This record gives sequence, structure tokens and C-alpha cells, in this order.
Amino acid sequence: MEIYQLYTLRFQIEFLFRDAKQFTGLADCQARDCRKLEFHFNASFTALNLAKVEALKQHQAGTPLIFSMASVKRRALNEHLLERFISNLDLSPSVIKSHPNYEKLRNYGIIAA
Repeated sequence: MEIYQLYTLRFQIEFLFRDAKQFTGLADCQARDCRKLEFHFNASFTALNLAKVEALKQHQAGTPLIFSMASVKRRALNEHLLERFISNLDLSPSVIKSHPNYEKLRNYGIIAA
């Protein structure tokens, strides 16, 4: 049982590093100073942790928590594009955001759970 628990923890750590490398730029720093590298690593993992905290806030009890950093990034991009369309086309934000299809557009392209 202890070996199973250790491997479970190991895979969780590997997923953290994978998500940090792929989605928050963990491996993209070109600094050589130790303090700057530490800041970059901390910023990368902080962004990942904040996304997970937000997912936990939106999680409903009784259902399994499914987290995808790819979906978080896609949803943020969709929201940004919708905001740009609303502002550049001089649309009413309250009318657009209350439309039933707004959530479909926000979630367009996310990984289905």
C-alpha cells in the first residue's frame, strides 16, 4: 500500500511539472542568476496553483474534480477574445454576457470531461 501511495504522489508531481512546462513557461527562462531563476520557477508554479485553486472553487461536491490546464488557458483566451469583440464592436456587455450562447463561446475548444 505504501508503494502505491508513493507512486501516486510521484505521478502527481510529474503532472505538476508537465503542466508547468507546457502551459506556464517553466522551461522558458533564460536567466542565469540564481535569484532570477527561483523567481521564474515560483511564478510558473504559482500560476499553475492559482488555476487549480480556481478550479477547486468552481468544483461541485459529489463529482470528481477534473482539472486541465489546457482548458484553463483556452477559456482565458476565449474570454479575452470575447471582451475584445465586445469592446471593438461597441456591443453592450450585459446583453452579450446574458445570452445563453455566451457560455458555449467561453467554453469553445476546452477538453470535454
